[in-house]
Amino acid sequence: MIFEKQEDLQREKKAIETFVNRFGGSYKKLSPDDIDYRVYDKDKNLIAYVEVKGRLKKVKDAFPLPIAAKKVTKLCDKRLNPTIIWACEDGILYGKIQELNGEVRWGSRGQEYKDEELMIYFPKQKTLKYIWYYK
Repeated sequence: MIFEKQEDLQREKKAIETFVNRFGGSYKKLSPDDIDYRVYDKDKNLIAYVEVKGRLKKVKDAFPLPIAAKKVTKLCDKRLNPTIIWACEDGILYGKIQELNGEVRWGSRGQEYKDEELMIYFPKQKTLKYIWYYK
């Protein structure tokens, strides 16, 4: 089981709410062993599955955007519009996996993680979308 810090959960919630508010949708948090969310449109139709990754940086400084390859695989197994959201300090970046190009290499998810694993790093690209947080 994965235990997340309270501030990580708050960052994740702010990101998913910013994302679904863009189109009047809603979301449902999935179990800790699954990907993060199911996303619904304004009519309550399931439209996507989403994984939210925290980035303790501003959007302009967030690249390359990292994610564990095993998370991407799990998200793609859902098949329906697999989308990744990176929650930065000043907004979110997001994209559908099938529209993103990244580099796969051995790495780590951050300083707090000691174990390295297969990671995907996404550079800045036109298929990524941005939504800024407003105070």
